[in-house]
Amino acid sequence: MPPLAPPDPATLDDLTGAGRAALATLREADEWGSGYSAQQSTRPQTVGYGLVDSPAALCAWIVEKFWSWTDSGGDLHRVITGDELLDNLMLYWLPGTGASSARLYWESLRQVNEWISGSAGAPVTVPTGCSVFPKELQRPSRRWAERRFPNIRYWNEPGKGGTSRRSSSRRCSSTRSGHSSGWSADGHPYSVSG
Repeated sequence: MPPLAPPDPATLDDLTGAGRAALATLREADEWGSGYSAQQSTRPQTVGYGLVDSPAALCAWIVEKFWSWTDSGGDLHRVITGDELLDNLMLYWLPGTGASSARLYWESLRQVNEWISGSAGAPVTVPTGCSVFPKELQRPSRRWAERRFPNIRYWNEPGKGGTSRRSSSRRCSSTRSGHSSGWSADGHPYSVSG
């Protein structure tokens, strides 16, 4: 997950190309890519019933997000196999967690939206490492992120990848100056310093 930090109003007259692109992506996501979050944050049970009752509904809901959020160039199977998609779907289908995963938006989206487009909020002062991938929906610049995360120790902007980083860039990991990061076998990010 990228550092959730809003644009800094003090920098809007001095935007870099990346800053302009980040704002354009936020506007595009707000207009065309946020219907799922509006649904899940206001009426999660409506979609939840379909996600736990219909494998076709669950598949359509989840696979569309993979298609939208990966750096696949429009060909999802270029970056993730059918088996990997099925594995992900089964994590929701077998335990029946489609509805509860949708409810997370109802419980937290207002706070997340504040972090993305409102005030920077209380600073997060723990040492922080950030990777901001080009297909992320939120791609704050480092100077925006530093308003909320003043102790950034690691900053990386890989050349490819998206929200589903493991599938967008299969070999996406790094080791620098005793810092190692990447994705575990179960698809979770890890970061080790030392």
